[in-house]
Amino acid sequence: MAVTDRIYVENHRRLAAQLEASFPKSAFAGATLDVLFTGDGIAKLDDAARDRVLSFAEDFLDCDCQAHPHCGHPEEKFVGYLLALRARGLGPEAIVDVMGDDYMLYAYPGDVLSFLDDAVRTLEAAERLAAVEDRADRRAEIRRYRQDLIG
Repeated sequence: MAVTDRIYVENHRRLAAQLEASFPKSAFAGATLDVLFTGDGIAKLDDAARDRVLSFAEDFLDCDCQAHPHCGHPEEKFVGYLLALRARGLGPEAIVDVMGDDYMLYAYPGDVLSFLDDAVRTLEAAERLAAVEDRADRRAEIRRYRQDLIG
């Protein structure tokens, strides 16, 4: 299961009541994206929620794909966001706090930790492959990324 499948909308019930619509708690579920980002949904939200939802849209939903927002690019950008927070030295609990502050999203710290651990293991494998292919430059680059995640 992708980490973006385990990212949830904070205050889900309050937002659903403001929008007068039912939608899943999962932030990247198709129905959630449709309800929040089509029609006049955003206009129904209170100012604080609207600002965060708009920030989310600007940061993650700005591609020009025909299948937008169901093209996978929002999830890819969000994964990059999580990795950048970790590279800044934030741990799983702090990452969850920042997600909430930035976008009214939450996740369980254990899910974030699992995602980060998987990312480190993937980079370790990529580093070994670069060594096998005698790509010292690529290996060094991958090592730097891995070190950023390890801290």
